Amino acid sequence: MGNVTNVKEFVLLGLSKNEEVEIVLGVVFFMLYTAIMVGNVAIIVTVKVVSSLQSPMYFFLSNLSLIDLCYPTLIIPKMLVNIMCRSKTIPFSGCLSQLFLYHLFIIAEALLLSVMAYDRYVAICNPLRYTTVMNNRVCSLLVCGAWLGGVMHSVGQIVLMIRLPFCGPNEVDSFFCDIPPLLSLACSDTFLTGVLIVCNSGILSLGIFIVLLGSYTSILLSLRKHSAEEKHRALSTCAAHLSVVTLFFGPCIFIYTRPSNSLPVDKIVSVFCAVITPLLNPLIYTLRNEEVKNSMRKLLTDCQRIFR
Repeated sequence: MGNVTNVKEFVLLGLSKNEEVEIVLGVVFFMLYTAIMVGNVAIIVTVKVVSSLQSPMYFFLSNLSLIDLCYPTLIIPKMLVNIMCRSKTIPFSGCLSQLFLYHLFIIAEALLLSVMAYDRYVAICNPLRYTTVMNNRVCSLLVCGAWLGGVMHSVGQIVLMIRLPFCGPNEVDSFFCDIPPLLSLACSDTFLTGVLIVCNSGILSLGIFIVLLGSYTSILLSLRKHSAEEKHRALSTCAAHLSVVTLFFGPCIFIYTRPSNSLPVDKIVSVFCAVITPLLNPLIYTLRNEEVKNSMRKLLTDCQRIFR
């Protein structure tokens, strides 16, 4: 058919067709977004200011918090504006931009979680070489590589989506622009595009998840040679990382291994991926990490003294 796109804007149907329910959801999402902002900004500031946290693990953690600020900010404010203004439209270009940036942040986070797993592997399995292997230059390059991987992935996604013709209807059955609901609106055969997207998103997410599980399995097996105290510390850190990995990759694998079949439950899974995961990450890393908690308490106490 060629690209005969006539759609100039899309209508985001949101999470509910009931206006009262949507208002309640808007209040809940505003509270969750505030918590996301406070939690992740607190981690970034603490890692930046506290000298005892100037290590590769916390450098990667602060970058993870930065990404966890980005993609909720891409989605939630627009959703809240739609609820308040009773207008759910988004321009065609804005929709594709949202899709591009969302996948950029998601894959950047996936790759950063892989980097964090590698960091823990070197720290636990090769502690004598840790400072040499994970120096400042290597850490910066790994983080840049995660962002570059996200950009490359998103370019591939947007090239596939922009070639599809959209000639109506234009109602996106979601609260933000993502691949599965947009594919269902294309007025052409999307089977091949769906297969390519599975390869680009689904298999990539599944592959990274399997590699991460393998890395943490190797770490756990290597702990047999360590003392009880070292085992406890390593297990605590790895448990936190594995919790984040499972919470992050579970929804991604569920949605993007079958992009051509959009299900009603996808909305709930998308909420978990776009809102709940960036909210839980700071909680998991602070509640299970005494060093971060103590540093935050000290920083908060110092701030209170300054403003008295």
